[in-house]
Amino acid sequence: MSTIELIKLQFEEGALAPIISANTIALHYGKHLSGYVNNLNKMLSNNELEAKSLIEIVKKSQGSIHNNAGQVLNHNMYFEALRPAVDNNMPKGKIATAINSQYGSFENFKQEFAQKAVSLFGSGWVWLSSDVKGKLSVTQEYNANNPVQNGLIPLLTFDVWEHAYYVDYQNRRADYIEALWNIVNWDVVESRYDGVGC
Repeated sequence: MSTIELIKLQFEEGALAPIISANTIALHYGKHLSGYVNNLNKMLSNNELEAKSLIEIVKKSQGSIHNNAGQVLNHNMYFEALRPAVDNNMPKGKIATAINSQYGSFENFKQEFAQKAVSLFGSGWVWLSSDVKGKLSVTQEYNANNPVQNGLIPLLTFDVWEHAYYVDYQNRRADYIEALWNIVNWDVVESRYDGVGC
């Protein structure tokens, strides 16, 4: 039997303010993600997927199990790649080289990412992912879906479900997306990309 555990945040609840408030973290992490983890563990009890990894559960499940497993995986990857704001927050190393090579510049990449984030209708996620050869892509994933379902390696995601931003930004999704670039932990993104295509 395996138990899916609630990840531990690498920052205090108020550390991302004013970009993401302590109130939003308390609700988003403390209520939403915690709820998905609890629901998933109940559903996996005595289920054939119980001993699988979270990624395998997302790939192989459907219905309620998939929805909760996908939300746990997606939220884990979202929260793990956030940190308190730093000045001139930009990617470095291998991931920076790949972004500049494919998109021409970091600004061009951000524009494509933001356009897909703002234009996603309804609830979902926008992802930067890589294929096994290191080629990057930006995709929209609806509801609880994840790029692993399409054989990709997810690197970075922005949550565009309303619960991720409505307390702080109301209906201004574009402002939320723009602000998030200040708190992306590019070291985590680089570590996810490290070794891909080698």
